[in-house]
Amino acid sequence: MIQQATLRKEQFKGAQVAPLVVMALLLTSILIAPAWVFSAAPADEPATATENAAESEPTPDAEALDLAEQWGIEVTSIRLSTHDHMIDYRYRVLDADKAADLFKRQIKPHLIHQKTGKVLAVPDTAKLGPLRNSNMPQNGRIYWMFFGNAGKLVHAGDKVTVVIGDFRVENLVVE
Repeated sequence: MIQQATLRKEQFKGAQVAPLVVMALLLTSILIAPAWVFSAAPADEPATATENAAESEPTPDAEALDLAEQWGIEVTSIRLSTHDHMIDYRYRVLDADKAADLFKRQIKPHLIHQKTGKVLAVPDTAKLGPLRNSNMPQNGRIYWMFFGNAGKLVHAGDKVTVVIGDFRVENLVVE
């Protein structure tokens, strides 16, 4: 009888730990995967001169200059992530004062798939909250937010629009 009670108690402990392990693995894959999955060139293949030039010197255009002047940011990337179930949007803060409105928690960002007009939101998890940065911005840092890609609607090469309150950047091509 005592042995059965001990066995049941140990089984119950394992049932409590398993969800925590699953959550830890999920968080690790979401936060770390973009760093190694989306590198420009694998370690065994050198990057081409074209790839190096594209990474080091972005070509300025009117929209990029407007973003820097009006909002104090530059878009660094927008990519599919987590097996195309999420869209990873990253931007560098150039002027923290101008960019402050983008970090307000009460403003709900969304992404518009231009081909279909569908609106995709930032997932809001019970334990982590919204999958976006909402702390005060700092100059020179790169910040991120994830948009859910339900049904894998958005594909590489599709054009999207990111909207955060009054901020709007159009014609971003998903990598």
